[in-house]
Amino acid sequence: MPTKNCVDERISKYKNKGKDPTKLREKRISVCVELRKAHKDERFLKRRNLSLSSLQDEEAHSPSYISNEMVAFLSIEDIVRDVNSDSRESQTRGCQAARKLLSQERNLPLKEIIDAGLLSRFVSFLSMDDESTLQFEAAWALTNIASGTSWHTQQVVEHGAVPAFIALLASPMLHISEQAVWALGNIAGDGAAYRDILIECNVVPALLACISPDTPVGYLRNLTWTLSNLCRNKNPYPPLSAVQQLLPSLIQLLHLNDKDILSDACWAISYLSEGDNERIDVVVKTGIVSRLVELMSHKELSVMTPALRSIGNIVSGSDVQTQVAIDAGVLKVLPQLMRHPKASTQKEAAWALSNIAAGPSRQIQQLITCGLLPVLVEQLRNGDFKTQREAVWAVTNFTSGGAVEQVVNLVQSGALEAIIDMLHVKDAKVILVILEAINNIFLAAEKLGETEKLTLLVEELGGLDRIEMLQNHDNDMVYQAAHALIEKYFGDGEVVGVKVDSTDDSFVFMTSETQGTFEF
Repeated sequence: MPTKNCVDERISKYKNKGKDPTKLREKRISVCVELRKAHKDERFLKRRNLSLSSLQDEEAHSPSYISNEMVAFLSIEDIVRDVNSDSRESQTRGCQAARKLLSQERNLPLKEIIDAGLLSRFVSFLSMDDESTLQFEAAWALTNIASGTSWHTQQVVEHGAVPAFIALLASPMLHISEQAVWALGNIAGDGAAYRDILIECNVVPALLACISPDTPVGYLRNLTWTLSNLCRNKNPYPPLSAVQQLLPSLIQLLHLNDKDILSDACWAISYLSEGDNERIDVVVKTGIVSRLVELMSHKELSVMTPALRSIGNIVSGSDVQTQVAIDAGVLKVLPQLMRHPKASTQKEAAWALSNIAAGPSRQIQQLITCGLLPVLVEQLRNGDFKTQREAVWAVTNFTSGGAVEQVVNLVQSGALEAIIDMLHVKDAKVILVILEAINNIFLAAEKLGETEKLTLLVEELGGLDRIEMLQNHDNDMVYQAAHALIEKYFGDGEVVGVKVDSTDDSFVFMTSETQGTFEF
């Protein structure tokens, strides 16, 4: 069957393996957009600063401390008057009141503060090293403004805050430096444009200089999150020069034990390992793959999920890159993840497996040896539909690149029966992929001279009836693919009855005519 049935409209989502462009030998970038969207809620792009790890006693750093109760009685006009006054104490009080208003749970007066013209004043206060409290309060207020929409972030950037915040990273006062880290993370999280502006302003070396053996864990958490935002977004991807700068420190962070640091460092690696093989190679050559595979078994979902995503990206690369992940033990970890109680984890594990199955027969054999076929069939039969969809791709890739004996092994494991049972689904793309797999299995049977026996087996499993019904499908490509299979393999004569036995997890098929065994 023509590969273009499935590939034409997926061309932007798949990465050709380069073995044989006429066959379905493609490794896939994470196709399901919902996979990415689901995690945007889990790992926030921007964060309002409600508290600071390096600021244990807020009142000690703010002599003119304003209680939350007092803030409720202050108007924007009061804040504007204080911020614009010539008194340092009034300026500090105004900045503190503004940042407290901007730290509320709802009804943030972001636009009112901006429209009042306060951003220029806030930015000017960032350079006042001799007024650390004022400096800190202004930085905090700007951080929370930058946590708003893209328009709010734009106002902060256009008022000159970026170079001022980068300068503050070197502040000897840890809470001020950490506030700058947070603000820069919010700006980087807005998108590729501001991320690249920060990189052009040399934010990367300034941030990395903040990492030392003495850096507190809370500070490192914020720093790692900011670094991950600098790795995020792919239109365009971050400059490779910046990636090369970031990776050594990310590798260090991945060897710490704090779950929040590990989570954001893994997300950073997952962003950096997206894209073409050159970008994947930059990550693989750091030697971090073994650690990522190890983190795929982490007890915290927030760590395991991005580690799995990172490995999934890596095995969507070249055979050599995939082999690095296999050598690191990924095939030993995938079975437990494909049985994970969380459906989205099963789906991502199945996606990774489908990419490994798109490799050469030696990698497919490793997949078989590590016991992946039973769990693959299990998901085809019982998995969430999104997981089943990835499992179907695994079968099709397997049948495209596997040796004849390996395809026989796949059929014996129950995969043929499972995909035939899925021919009733409504998703036309999935049906096309299943029909491609069935066609591939017939090609293997032809090489063994066992086409007739496979025809009998497909009939016994209800496949013929299902494929015939697909000739009435609304989708023309489904109709054509089903019709081609019927014409090629089921067009001649009556089908002799076939008896199906199950022995030791493999099917032995005996036709009444031959009384022989057909272990397909």
